[in-house]
Amino acid sequence: MRLCVIPARGGSKRIPRKNIKSFCGQSMIGYSIRAALDSQCFDQVIVSTDDTEIAEVAKSFGATVPFVRPDELSNDYAGTLPVIKHAIEWLDNQGQSPSEVCCLYATAPFVRAGAIKKAYEQMQRTQADYCFTVTSFAFPIQRAIKVTAENRIEMFYPKHLETRSQDLEESYHDAGQFYWGKVEAFKQKQLLFSKSATPYILPRQLVQDIDTLEDWKFAELMYQVLKKSGDID
Repeated sequence: MRLCVIPARGGSKRIPRKNIKSFCGQSMIGYSIRAALDSQCFDQVIVSTDDTEIAEVAKSFGATVPFVRPDELSNDYAGTLPVIKHAIEWLDNQGQSPSEVCCLYATAPFVRAGAIKKAYEQMQRTQADYCFTVTSFAFPIQRAIKVTAENRIEMFYPKHLETRSQDLEESYHDAGQFYWGKVEAFKQKQLLFSKSATPYILPRQLVQDIDTLEDWKFAELMYQVLKKSGDID
């Protein structure tokens, strides 16, 4: 059984009710649920939440909410891997053991059904334990600088002061959309950022962290532009 788990706790602080807040006319979580269903990759799409309102919104988009997430996995310090492990073990106890699992974030309005499907195929083809979305940094991280306590500038990597940008190795970061994985990798809480993972590379215009209201406004503008250009459905 292939399972999609969408973590969506109710206690977001920086953007209250973030998971179900209206984004371009639709509850944020709806984009993730619809992408999961449209991918036709999953036998079940479930939302792991501690919040009754989020649960009802999730059901309205076609997801199931078979359990209430326990309090110890719903605070500000709960990591994603324990939440996924809990969902897997809950289904195990119901006799519905999954073989592959995709953790899909509830705040990923740019996620596409096709990307979910292609990433799964890549994980299978490469025999990796995980496959997750990444994108490239817009600026070479080897040329990054920091502001010191004395309000002065220092380079993180001074040896690259004179290195041409085109001679520096390209760097990538987690795009924060979804994480495919074999069930045993999730159960053992195996590290994502390791040689056991294969990256599914996204173009930068399809990636936007949404942690602040400023991020939210920018993401809505980007979504409208991408939709008008036909880059997203």
